Parts: sequence; structure tokens; C-alpha cells
Amino acid sequence: MNDPSDRAVESQAAHASHHKILEVAEMLFARRGFSGVGVREVAETAGLSKSSLFHHFRNKVELYEAVLARVLARIEDRLSPTLSDDERCRERLDRWIDALIDALAEHPTTARLLLRALFEDDDRPSEPSAAGKDLQATLGRIIEGLTGILAAGVEQGVFRAVSSAHTVQTVIGATVYHFASGDFGAELCGGSLVARDAVRQRKREVKALFHHGLAAVPAGAGAGGAT
Repeated sequence: MNDPSDRAVESQAAHASHHKILEVAEMLFARRGFSGVGVREVAETAGLSKSSLFHHFRNKVELYEAVLARVLARIEDRLSPTLSDDERCRERLDRWIDALIDALAEHPTTARLLLRALFEDDDRPSEPSAAGKDLQATLGRIIEGLTGILAAGVEQGVFRAVSSAHTVQTVIGATVYHFASGDFGAELCGGSLVARDAVRQRKREVKALFHHGLAAVPAGAGAGGAT
């Protein structure tokens, strides 16, 4: 039998390799997308052989899904504490936006990876795997968290009646696109998008946008020329 201490060392090494593969794969997939990255490149960048990588992931699709799962789990972990209904809807929305922006700013690869995953037409199987279905379920929970806040706000008369789907799209544009915009966004905004002050300003800008855009019109105020 193997010595328990030897097994522990092997387990730690395997865990470290697994983590390194995911870190490298996230960086590469964010940079060039699913189709632009090969398993051999991931392995070599992680300091492993291709065969060693296959001890952790059977193929590129499984690796890609594991990367996306880890990214979405990070975001969901950040957002979950904001879903308590102990606060008013406006404050809940503010906390949700703050948490999402923090999640995106802490890992600069996240936003670009998610944006690529949303629109890229690549050679992944059209029929989702079990892991792919889990990814969709996680994304669904994240979106449901936001739509739940919006629905409660409308019901309470805090927010005007809005399309939840269009509002989710707007949130994605204001947050995910912002941090995925790279050099273009940094040049437009005059500096690093993930610097502390820049992140604070982004939170203020996005929350102000939704405070005004979602605010319910007081009864009797009239349309005021809205179209």
C-alpha cells in the first residue's frame, strides 16, 4: 500500500495541476475563444504534457465547460448574498450591481470570456452535455436573481413597468461589455478599467443609470413628453 503521506502529496499535486490548467485555459479562451485555442497549447502553457492534461479533462469541450462553470460559480457566489428581501428593491438592485461589477473587475478575463461565449459561433457540439445544462442552469439562476428584484420593484411601485429581458440585456451591456472592452474601453475612459477608482466610478455610473431609468413615474405626474 502507498504511504498516506505520499497519497496526500499526489493529491495536492493533482489539485495544483487542475487549478493551473483552469487558470491558463481561462486566459487563453478569453483571449481567442474556443476555436482559437488548442489543448496542446493549454497543456504547454500550464507546464504539462498533453497526456497529463487529459488525466484532468477528457477533451477541449469538457475543459471549456469547466472554465465557464468556474467563472459563473464565482459570479453566483458574489451575487447570492444580495438576493435577501430584507432591503428595499432599489438597495437590493444597487448591491446586485456592485457585486457583479466586483466579480468582473477582480478577474479581468471573466468579462471577455463571457462575452465570447454569448456570441461566438464555434465548433462546440450543438447538443448540450450534462455539464452544459448545468451551466445554463447557473446562468438562469443569475438572471432570475435580477428579474426577481425588478419584478418586486414593479410590484411595490418603486420601478416602472419594464421588460425584464431588455433590462437584463442593458445590464450585460453596461457591465460585461464594459470590462470586456480592453484597450478601447481603457482609452475611452482614460485609464485602466479595473483600477480601484475606476471600478467605483463604474458602479456609480451604472447605478445612476438604473435609478433614473427604472424610477416609477409618480401618480399624476403625466407622461412629461416621454415617447
